[in-house]
Amino acid sequence: MSKVKYYYDSETLSYKKIEQKKGRRLGIALLSITGSFLAGFILLIIYLNIPQIETPKEKALKRELQNMKLQYGLLNKKMDQIQDVMANIEDRDNNIYRLYFEANPIPEEQRKAGFGGINRYKDLEGFDNSKLITETTKRLDILTKRLVVQSKSLDEIAELAREKGELLSAIPAIQPVNNEDLSRIASGYGVRTDPFTKARKFHYGMDFTAPRGTPVYATGDGRVARADSRSTGYGNHIRIDHGYGYTSLYAHLYKYNVRRGRRVKRGDVIGFVGNTGRSEAPHLHYEIFKDGKRINPINFYYGNLSPEEFGEVLDKAQRENQSLD
Repeated sequence: MSKVKYYYDSETLSYKKIEQKKGRRLGIALLSITGSFLAGFILLIIYLNIPQIETPKEKALKRELQNMKLQYGLLNKKMDQIQDVMANIEDRDNNIYRLYFEANPIPEEQRKAGFGGINRYKDLEGFDNSKLITETTKRLDILTKRLVVQSKSLDEIAELAREKGELLSAIPAIQPVNNEDLSRIASGYGVRTDPFTKARKFHYGMDFTAPRGTPVYATGDGRVARADSRSTGYGNHIRIDHGYGYTSLYAHLYKYNVRRGRRVKRGDVIGFVGNTGRSEAPHLHYEIFKDGKRINPINFYYGNLSPEEFGEVLDKAQRENQSLD
């Protein structure tokens, strides 16, 4: 409550209340407000220019923030290096591995696609360093997705390699008898003279001359489908199912070394040369089937012949002589 002031009136010989004028009151009020504003402004200038005193906790948080920025910078540099390595792997995957195994390359858009739909990074927004954290997290997510895509691709390549390895092991690829000097080829695939009727007819295999008891080898991995003499003209014979549509046949055997249902590997001894069935002399009649159709066995000796030796074998097999069965 403001104090009431009085003055002494000499004319009336009494004290009277001092009445303040309204304009003066307003002026004092404005002066007080202006003074307060100026004082506050001066204090603000002083506050902004005088170094602030940081508490230990503030100093620790500031150091932690600086360290976080440094670590994020190092993380981005490492991701740059990883992306370069990843790009090299992806390039080899598309242009070497998948090309070799006849698989379609993975599109670049699929490898480097981001994530659609809802904002996955909403929780990272609203902070001083939100942009740094969000961009780094996005890069890490995309890189992780690229790694997942590449991992699945390599799994596919591994499976294709396994299947191709099995295919290469299964396809007949060697001569069925030991023929190092290439002297045992008696007759090839094609029209030949029948040894019994002397008529010209198609000979569906290749004949290898060899003494009775000469080992006969499986020309590729597979399962023995037959080992009997129940096919006209073949005598004792073996059929191996190699899978992938391939079957090999070994006829006129003296005896067997395998039974039906047995798994064999390329080079295993499966029987021995004989003269059973419709045969003029001891020899091995050898045939190859693809999807049930007979094809020329001459194209399946790449496993143990040089180009020069193959040329010599081809020349002998093409001679239109007399077959032995």
